[in-house]
Amino acid sequence: MTETVDVLLIGGGIMSATLGTLIHELQPDWKIAVYERLHDVALESSNAWNNAGTGHAALCELNYMPEGPDGSVDPAKAISINEQFQLSRQLWSTLVERGVLDAPTTFINSTPHMTFVRGEKDVAYLKKRYEALKDQPLFAGIEYSEDSRVINTWAPLLMQKRRKGEPFAATRVPAGTDVDFGALTHQLIDNLRDAGMDVVKNREVRSLKKQSDGTWLVKYRNSIGRAPGQVRARFVFVGAGGWALKLLQKSGIDEIKGYGCFPIGGQWLMTSDPAIVQQHKAKVYSQASVGAPPMSVPHLDTRVVDGETSVLFGPFATFSPKFLKNGSWWDIVGQVRPSNLGSMLKVAFTNFPLIKYLVSELAKNHRRKVDSLRIFVPTAKDDDWTLLQAGQRAQVMKGGKLQFGTEVVAAKDGSIAGLLGASPGASTAVPIMLDLLQRCFPDQYPDWEPTLRDLIPTLGQKLNTDPALAEETMAETAEELQLTA
Repeated sequence: MTETVDVLLIGGGIMSATLGTLIHELQPDWKIAVYERLHDVALESSNAWNNAGTGHAALCELNYMPEGPDGSVDPAKAISINEQFQLSRQLWSTLVERGVLDAPTTFINSTPHMTFVRGEKDVAYLKKRYEALKDQPLFAGIEYSEDSRVINTWAPLLMQKRRKGEPFAATRVPAGTDVDFGALTHQLIDNLRDAGMDVVKNREVRSLKKQSDGTWLVKYRNSIGRAPGQVRARFVFVGAGGWALKLLQKSGIDEIKGYGCFPIGGQWLMTSDPAIVQQHKAKVYSQASVGAPPMSVPHLDTRVVDGETSVLFGPFATFSPKFLKNGSWWDIVGQVRPSNLGSMLKVAFTNFPLIKYLVSELAKNHRRKVDSLRIFVPTAKDDDWTLLQAGQRAQVMKGGKLQFGTEVVAAKDGSIAGLLGASPGASTAVPIMLDLLQRCFPDQYPDWEPTLRDLIPTLGQKLNTDPALAEETMAETAEELQLTA
């Protein structure tokens, strides 16, 4: 007999955990199941060591606010990203208050967000960026300095033995955060399991087929024993990271036609040496190298994972044809369809700087990677830092362009949807899943809004246009999440 569920979540990452949590709050009578192909949840992009864990709020990420051809800087996208992160913070705050999430320090910690640039051109750009943001309510408290003594109090590692006469500048937002999305995912899914949700690990979805009654027949196999099976679902969400493309292609929905993915991997340099860690409490971002994708913007990050503080530097781009860290060597070839072949070829021919960048990154040995670190930390020693393999990112290709963002692809009837892309990803999981609910459940959504506003009080409002509301909301969530600027 084939089991039937109301909602099937494919993939045990932060997106499925967030969507499952929201649906459970909205429809506690719905039967929810999550299938994860690995032996545990949060082992791919949601794992703490596979992502930057920044809590992307555009406080320090320059790629959300590029300089225009005329030299101007537009804060609109940075503000939009920050607005989205505030929705995530509000939901987490509510769930902490209700006891769904554990003590905030188990998944989120105060960590100032900084930007550090060198050279007259980038210094001039950063000052313009600061001027455009300093009066925005969501960026309240941002500081700017070109003074080595001031920057030394913010992040001492940046200033030690730095060459005299070198132009540099930094911004700092004390209210930044470090988020362990692996811990957050585990806590959300544990709560759903306790509430009766089926969480099945070592189960790989093999096919999805729409039935005449509007449900989806999903066939799977179990990694242990390889036993096959199937389940019917009224709604399917594909939150399988890089494999979302493959599964959506198998579903046959028209909306996935034309899409492709380009996989980019990464590595970090990492140290837990107390003498180094004690001198750095910040996430420091800089400008990307020429040809580098936005996800490869160099940054020196304080990370708190399982209560232990480390410092990471990177990422250094790597290449693998796999769409997941635990994917298939045939992923990049297996995605090819007549509908996306032309677009993928165009991307290949128009992104030579990216290919050149990847080749140069792959040629770096440990010493050369530490040389890159020394641009940030002049006193860095080779032996103090070890290399750590990060996760895989499957960047979206569509219309002949390589896109650096996240995108929800949903069937016209709303019966199936999936998420493609990467950054800002996990940090904006809540607004992404709210958008998905609105698109896939348009009839139910109006009735759900009162419950959603209980979970996220400012839902539907823009904080940045209401300074008093922005200040009040950020202060309340900071108090509940035990964040101190």
